[in-house]
Amino acid sequence: MAAEKDSAIRLTGRESGRDVELPVLRASEGPDTLDIGNLPKALGLFTFDPGFVSTASCESRITYIDGKKGLLRYRGYPIEQLAEHSHFTESAYLLYYGELPTPSQLEGFNRRLAEHAAIDRGMMVRLQSAFRPGAHPMAMLMAALSHVSSLYHEEKDVYDAGYRETAFLRLLAKMPTIAAWIFRHRFGEEPAEPDASLPYTRSFLHMMFAGDGAEISDVAVRAMDLILLLHADHEQNASTSAVRVIGSTETSPYAALAGGIASLWGPAHGGANEAVLNMLEKIVSSGESIEHYIARAKDRKDHFRLMGFGHRVYKNYDPRAKIMREVCYELLDGLDAAHSDRPMLDTAMQLEKIALEDNYFISRKLYPNVDFYSGIILSAMKLPRDTFTVIFALARTAGWLSHWNEMMSEGHARIYRPRQLYTGSVRRDYPVD
Repeated sequence: MAAEKDSAIRLTGRESGRDVELPVLRASEGPDTLDIGNLPKALGLFTFDPGFVSTASCESRITYIDGKKGLLRYRGYPIEQLAEHSHFTESAYLLYYGELPTPSQLEGFNRRLAEHAAIDRGMMVRLQSAFRPGAHPMAMLMAALSHVSSLYHEEKDVYDAGYRETAFLRLLAKMPTIAAWIFRHRFGEEPAEPDASLPYTRSFLHMMFAGDGAEISDVAVRAMDLILLLHADHEQNASTSAVRVIGSTETSPYAALAGGIASLWGPAHGGANEAVLNMLEKIVSSGESIEHYIARAKDRKDHFRLMGFGHRVYKNYDPRAKIMREVCYELLDGLDAAHSDRPMLDTAMQLEKIALEDNYFISRKLYPNVDFYSGIILSAMKLPRDTFTVIFALARTAGWLSHWNEMMSEGHARIYRPRQLYTGSVRRDYPVD
């Protein structure tokens, strides 16, 4: 895979006086990219881009985002169309293989996922006993992935397409089982087994809530499936980049995925929907009016911020939020008035109304984002807040492994090695008496 060269930009070194041509690589959509690979050798210069916000770290054909226009596409398919017509496992297939499956291919894919879903019960119980009841679910998820990596380490061949596909199937299949085990451990309950007769998302919900007597509604299944589909990939974000960086060392995909999970755990990344609920709880428990907090959010000198509004990439409405809003309202309409989180959820709807009507938020394009609605949905489904990021990790497994597969399929991954702008001390001699 190599991008087509469109033109070139000529630079001249200030001290050397030498010229170098930097090719411009043509994108199929979005900004073209300046290839600076020859810059250090020709002129002895590096580029400075803290956070890599203006640097293309790889070439990819998987996901396209246009933040100004509010676009998100998986392999060219608009996320709105996938949300309406597809479902999570079909979209996961699309992300990994590059094309939508035929009905028979999808049936075989789902069958293979069901075959790989089980995890040794004894292993789960032993891992469970190693964690106290209040242990953070993301710590447990990383530990579980580390254990799974040890089970398949001897067969590792990251440049073999068959090995990569099997690893993809195993991880996508086992993540719901592990996530459900973590959820049940949170309440001191025994692990539940996957049900091969149920579709992927319904089986996941069945494993989480097995034995509590509650019927899993079609609305809840649809809401969870949409959360998984909409979070499946989002281009070169922090956790996806982490998986690529770790994978470039030729380590196992299980280890690379554990690194992605560690990155996702951060509140600035995967913990945003949990932060939404924490904010709502603070507002409700304070006894202050919503208008009071709106005023604080507008005050630049006040450190309070409305979580779940605006997005670093999307400078327009988050396309995923529009989709989640509909199912969010559908789920809330059927919610029992006695639901423990009802006051917070009602507060969230009032906040949404103000943000969509207040010129302060409209002019700054601070619209509710996908984290705002997914946090409300997961709370309405009675999931503990500290398990929200585990659900995110389950969804993002499809994207992480698609990017890892794309990188390894090039035949020889180039290990990531960023450079730096050194501003420390020049040479100093150690003082000798």
